[in-house]
Amino acid sequence: MATEQSLPRRERRPSTSAPIVDIQGSVGPAGISRPKHKRTFTGFGAGEIKGVEASIPEPQREAWLKHQVSAFKDKDGFESSFVRHIETTLARSMFNCDETAAYAACSLAFRDRLILEWNRTQQRQTFADSKRVYYLSLEFLMGRALDNAMLNIGQKELAKASEAGLDNLGFRIEDVIQQEHDAALGNGGLGRLAACFLDSLASLNYPAWGYGLRYRYGIFKQEIIDGYQVEVPDYWLDFNPWEFPRHDVTVDIQFYGYVHKSTDENGKTVARWEGGETVKAVAYDVPIPGYATPSTNNLRLWSSKAASGEFDFQKFNSGDYESSVADQQRAETISAVLYPNDNLERGKELRLKQQYFWVAASLYDIVRRFKKTRRAWKEFPDQVAIQLNDTHPTLAIVELQRILVDLEGLEWDEAWNIVTNTFGYTNHTVLPEALEKWSVPLIQHLLPRHLQIVYDINLFFLQSVERAHPGDRDLLARVSIIEESQPKMVRMAYLAIVGSHKVNGVAELHSDLIKTTIFKDFVTIFGPDKFTNVTNGITPRRWLHQANPRLSDLIASKTGTHDFLKDLTLLNKIELSVDDPAFRKEWAAIKLANKAKLAEHIKNTTDVVVDPSALFDVQVKRIHEYKRQQMNIFGVIHRYLRIKAASPEERKKFLPRVSIFGGKAAPGYWMAKQIIHLINAVGSVVNNDKDVGNLLKVVFLEDYNVSKAELIIPASDISEHISTAGTEASGTSNMKFVLNGGLIIGTCDGANIEITREIGENNIFLFGNLSEEVEDLRHGHNYGLHTLDPELVQVFEAIEKGTFGDSKDFAGMITAVRDHGDYYLVSDDFHSYLETHDVIDEAYRNQEDWITKCITSVSRMGFFTSDRCINEYAEGIWNIEPLPVESAEPEKIEA
Repeated sequence: MATEQSLPRRERRPSTSAPIVDIQGSVGPAGISRPKHKRTFTGFGAGEIKGVEASIPEPQREAWLKHQVSAFKDKDGFESSFVRHIETTLARSMFNCDETAAYAACSLAFRDRLILEWNRTQQRQTFADSKRVYYLSLEFLMGRALDNAMLNIGQKELAKASEAGLDNLGFRIEDVIQQEHDAALGNGGLGRLAACFLDSLASLNYPAWGYGLRYRYGIFKQEIIDGYQVEVPDYWLDFNPWEFPRHDVTVDIQFYGYVHKSTDENGKTVARWEGGETVKAVAYDVPIPGYATPSTNNLRLWSSKAASGEFDFQKFNSGDYESSVADQQRAETISAVLYPNDNLERGKELRLKQQYFWVAASLYDIVRRFKKTRRAWKEFPDQVAIQLNDTHPTLAIVELQRILVDLEGLEWDEAWNIVTNTFGYTNHTVLPEALEKWSVPLIQHLLPRHLQIVYDINLFFLQSVERAHPGDRDLLARVSIIEESQPKMVRMAYLAIVGSHKVNGVAELHSDLIKTTIFKDFVTIFGPDKFTNVTNGITPRRWLHQANPRLSDLIASKTGTHDFLKDLTLLNKIELSVDDPAFRKEWAAIKLANKAKLAEHIKNTTDVVVDPSALFDVQVKRIHEYKRQQMNIFGVIHRYLRIKAASPEERKKFLPRVSIFGGKAAPGYWMAKQIIHLINAVGSVVNNDKDVGNLLKVVFLEDYNVSKAELIIPASDISEHISTAGTEASGTSNMKFVLNGGLIIGTCDGANIEITREIGENNIFLFGNLSEEVEDLRHGHNYGLHTLDPELVQVFEAIEKGTFGDSKDFAGMITAVRDHGDYYLVSDDFHSYLETHDVIDEAYRNQEDWITKCITSVSRMGFFTSDRCINEYAEGIWNIEPLPVESAEPEKIEA
């Protein structure tokens, strides 16, 4: 004991270049410990980890290797892992294990397996030390994780096999999967695209991380009460086994304050951002498994906490109980809700806070990881590619410039060159009003140093434009990042273009439109090569194999394997079987079974009984005027009026139809909420009208999300993608519906055009005006050349006379079309829309031809995979390579 006290413990720092030798016993004098593993924010760099590995004595290395955790490989291993988690992790037993506990144990068993691959993947990527892509998205609409993990790992059959797995333990796999809450990290197509991209990045073995926000409540849970949307909190984080808190990975994020400028000893002006408020960002990691590969990438989500801690004891002791937790409550608000309502100024400030908080924490992480490589700053774009998913993360451009200039001391021009070669920007809208802007006073208040940098970037940019286009002052005003309005605004899309080396649209029409309309001046300035197209895609693993397993297996019976899930072009083999009677019969049976499953869900949730043999007409997506759910419900009303006006004999000629709607309206979007109200009002009348019976049913499915999409999409006969031409950037739900054997009614907009080109005009139902006609029609509406379609007038008359309740509730929707210019051309396209639905009715009556159309369409959908998208991004924008799984495994990495 005396000896220990006389020898203070000292810690030996690890050597970074120690040779690997076989040493037995102690390697140092008494009282000096071996180097401890000190986990840093982003782990060890490639050089450091080799040195640490070399310094671990052989007996300890052997002990680690001997006791390494191994994943289950058979049904006994799965059952053992399941029971162990029930009894030790959850402290339950076979006597009180319900389905919720079974979900938890099953998830933890699969999670254990995922973690091992996840760790190895991160180690492989660290050792390879190659370029990595970072995908910044404010939304990641992931859907349920357990089913996806089981399928991607390739062990779902083991878990659900008869007389084995969950079945052997007394549970149905379907019931267990149903226990999981959808991760409430997104709202619509933007977030689902990001989720598909993460799946493809992992499946294709690209080194990649996603960065987002860990919303406590997501957007909201939608309830329909008396026909109205009501928003309630979505408590999705009650139990989430798929995230790993990294309480040691924290970043202090600054807001408000002031900028102090001084001159250093070299005469250089130095800016320091001081004062203000600090909020702590805490990392939560989510493993993203690839399909049929051990690669498991990472999604890092940031949660906000008060930097001062959760609780101010001094204020509490002095009796100021409320303000003792005020700092924590204010900080947590940042990551509480996706898209806080920005109708109020405080809401706008919170949104901007969210965006900066997330990108600042992410860039701190990315920069810290790069600095571990000890490379020169000029090599940053060779190691790092950052993709901005829409304008939400645009402040990352300003933040990286601030880091390089203010914190790392680089010259402005050198730093800006690094920034512009690092970022790529994906645009998701052609609507000028949807391009994000922030007021200069708000940014000045919240991020004073960033506003200065924005002005410097703008000056730097406009000077270059002036040199290239001398005297063109109108051009300077049009492309300025600062909009000279009252108040002045920062145009985030313009900042994203100026700060990126590539800008891409997400469908051919969309990419052409942004070059010829909203961004045409930038094409003049930068040239056409800066602008490119990457048509969106979807992951077939989730949207065919997981959502529609019987159809996936039927396709595999003709392609020979499930390899089409990694190479979707192999779907073309099923076109050879289009005339095979047995194949067609099974195809029809699968569709009917999917419709019966949806009909059961409709009965259970809405108490409306629908006939699975009727035509299922589906429109499920975010509720927005440009997506024209209002035109759809006007068409439903028109059909209802025709049925009511027909004699009993004539009614027998009508094709039974079920119109299914779903989607959320933004909390502050009054018109979208009115559309939901009208849909439900029409449904309550139509569904209870004995004259109509089964000829028409109208259903609104509340709280549409990924899991409900997996139920609805395989059951559709026809799906509606009817946005005003030139307004939908791409759409991806159109791809999901066709991949599952449903057909489309749609306008020539977004990816509908490319789908038509791939599957053939005979297999899609197009209608309406073209994008090049839209501006002339709008001009006509505004200058007296607008006459309403007579059939639409009948619909409006029915609404206004109270057929579907108080007409005042729907007056805004009618006047928008009749009196306020009909911006979305509902009246112009209505007649064509109705005629096309009549064509669909006739086509559906001929089931043999209909099945041929469906099979042919699916067989030609090989282009629309997110794997193809990611390869295009990697090749044309990111300049990164996949990491070979076999050759990348370093020796003894397990230690």
